[in-house]
Amino acid sequence: MSVTGRIKIFSGNAHPALAEEICGYLGCDLGKAVTAQFSDGEFNFQIEENVRGHDVFIVQPTCPPSDKHLMELLVMMDAFVRASAERVTAVIPYFGYARSDKKDRPRVPIAAKLVANLITEAGAERVLTIDLHASQIQGFFDIPVDHLYAAPVVVDYFRENPIENLIVVAPDTGGAERARAYAKRLDAGLALCDKRRERANEADVMNIVGDVEGKNCLIIDDMCDTGGTICKVAEALHSAGANEISACFTHGVFSGNAVANIRASHLKKVIVTNTIPARENAAELIAEGRIEVLSIGKLLASAIRSIHDETSVSSLFI
Repeated sequence: MSVTGRIKIFSGNAHPALAEEICGYLGCDLGKAVTAQFSDGEFNFQIEENVRGHDVFIVQPTCPPSDKHLMELLVMMDAFVRASAERVTAVIPYFGYARSDKKDRPRVPIAAKLVANLITEAGAERVLTIDLHASQIQGFFDIPVDHLYAAPVVVDYFRENPIENLIVVAPDTGGAERARAYAKRLDAGLALCDKRRERANEADVMNIVGDVEGKNCLIIDDMCDTGGTICKVAEALHSAGANEISACFTHGVFSGNAVANIRASHLKKVIVTNTIPARENAAELIAEGRIEVLSIGKLLASAIRSIHDETSVSSLFI
């Protein structure tokens, strides 16, 4: 794939390796810019090449530290708008603050809407993202949002590395639709975990809906943060007679005690994509093959090419 003309790919400090990979698929060089910090910690950004009239794509997941990376994205977009870029697209493989998508308790913010407003006001004319925690966040923007899914990459992986006697498991009722889509494409069975707390200050009770006895289970979810819930699901599946248990996430956040939780769990293997750079605390498990990272660089490159050429991106959806 080769791109000529007025396209420019830039990256902040969140995930330059992914931006370089995207450029490799597109056949272009990563844009030149200063992405340093002043001594007080403020982001020091300067574009080092002409972008006037160009179609600019900024690759910047708002992964931890989310506040820092979000601010970098906003500052970069402002710079490109002031440098007269023809169009600025925010490529946000992982959209931080997505879990704050509704007011489900008194006196709490809807931070995802606030972040959407900030990105729009900073000058983004389009957003490209992958596997939002809540799909309705697309509606928080008043600009076009191309919401891709990692499913094509994940499904291809499991077709090349099939699991016998497979059943796909949703870790909660909210993830049933996602798990059903994977089960259909992998020609597998479907089960889900119903989590409830019977009384205050008592542990969650995990009830498995579906027959997992003797089956190889694949837990599907959009993200793994601390890993607490997913490890409890794996424990419940093991107690229900499941054979081997694996998990697959689009976003491997792995914060807090996530790596220790995974190591001590019944999970044989965890599959994630590189929407977020691999955390240092996960390096040992990656080296052991307990965590495997799939690339979504080609998927994003194809979407960027389609957006730039004004062609349909519907073939990338699943």
